[in-house]
Amino acid sequence: MASEEEVIAHGDWYPPNSNGSIVAQLVSRSGEVIAQANEGAVHSAAPFAALSFSSRVGSIPRRVTFPDRSVFETRDNDAVDAFLRARGRKAVSRAYHLERFHPRILLFALCVVLLAFGTYRFALPAMVEVAVLVTPPVVPQLISSGAINALDNTAFSPSRLSANLQQDILERFERVSINAQGGVRGYKLNFRSGGLIGPNAFALPDGNIVLTDELVEMAGGDTEMIAAVLAHEIGHVEHKHSLRQIYRAAGIAGLVMLIAGDVGSGVEDVLTQGGGLLALSYSRSAESEADRRSVELMRRSGMDPAAIVRFFDMIETKLGDHSETSMLSTHPGTPERKEAILKYAGNAN
Repeated sequence: MASEEEVIAHGDWYPPNSNGSIVAQLVSRSGEVIAQANEGAVHSAAPFAALSFSSRVGSIPRRVTFPDRSVFETRDNDAVDAFLRARGRKAVSRAYHLERFHPRILLFALCVVLLAFGTYRFALPAMVEVAVLVTPPVVPQLISSGAINALDNTAFSPSRLSANLQQDILERFERVSINAQGGVRGYKLNFRSGGLIGPNAFALPDGNIVLTDELVEMAGGDTEMIAAVLAHEIGHVEHKHSLRQIYRAAGIAGLVMLIAGDVGSGVEDVLTQGGGLLALSYSRSAESEADRRSVELMRRSGMDPAAIVRFFDMIETKLGDHSETSMLSTHPGTPERKEAILKYAGNAN
C-alpha cells in the first residue's frame, strides 16, 4: 500500500470553522486524497471528485476544501497543478493566463492610454461646450467671487493709484464696455496692487476685470493703451474663454481621477476657490480672438484700434520678451500677434 501513496504538496491544514492551522501534507492514497500530519495521522480524507480546488491566481496559496469543510492550504501551486493535470482536470484559470501573459497587459495599458487621449482630444472639448451653454449665471459669479477673495487674501492689496488716474482709466473703460455685449453693467473694473503677481490684467468669468497698479505704472501714463488691454479682457469674457478654461481644467482633473483613482478634491477646488485662477492663461486662438475684439471695441469707442500693439512693444522693451511665450502669463508679446493685429485693424477700416 505504501507504494500507492503519493505526496502531493506540503502546507497547513485548518479544521472546520477554525483559524488555527496544523502543519500537514496532502497525499493521494488508495483513491483518496488525504490531509495528514507529517508523522502520518489523518486529519481529513475524501475521494478526489469530492474535493474543491481553488483556482490559481499568481502566487496566492491554493486551497483544497474537504467535504467536512476542513481546508488544506499550500503555496506549492506547481505541485497542485501537476496533480490536477494528471487526473484530467483543468489546472490553471483563465485569469492566471491573463495575468501571466504580459503582452496582453501592455495591450490593455495601451488601450487605456488611447481611450484617455481620445477623451481628452475629442470628448472633453465637446463636453466643455455643452457645459458652457447650460451654465447658469450664478456659477460664473461664484467662481469669480472665490478667485478674487483668494487673491485678496494671498497676493493682492488695495490699489495705490491716485483717484484722478483711476477715474481716467475708468472713463476709458466705460467707453469700451458700453460697446461690448452686456454693456457697462456687464463689466466691473477692479484696481489692485499686484504684489508678487506684478504687472497684469485679467478677466474672470462673470465680467469682473482686475488691473494691477504695476501694469499701469509700466504703461507710463498711456491710459489709451491700458484701455486696449481692458478691451482685450472684455473679449475674453464675451467669448467665455475663462469659463471654458475652468471646465477644461475640471475635466482633466476628473479624467486623472478616473484613471488614477481618488487623488483629492481637485475638481471641487477648481470649481470654487481656485477655479478662476486657471483662467489667467489661454490658448493661442483665444488670445487672437481677444486681440481682434480689442481692435473692434477700441474703434467703436473712438480710440486707436491698434493701441494694444503698444502694449506688446512695451513688453518687448521693458521686459525683454521676444519669445512666443511670456512671463506675463496672459499676454505673450510676439511679433506675430502684433502683425496680425495691425493687419486686422487695417482690414477693419
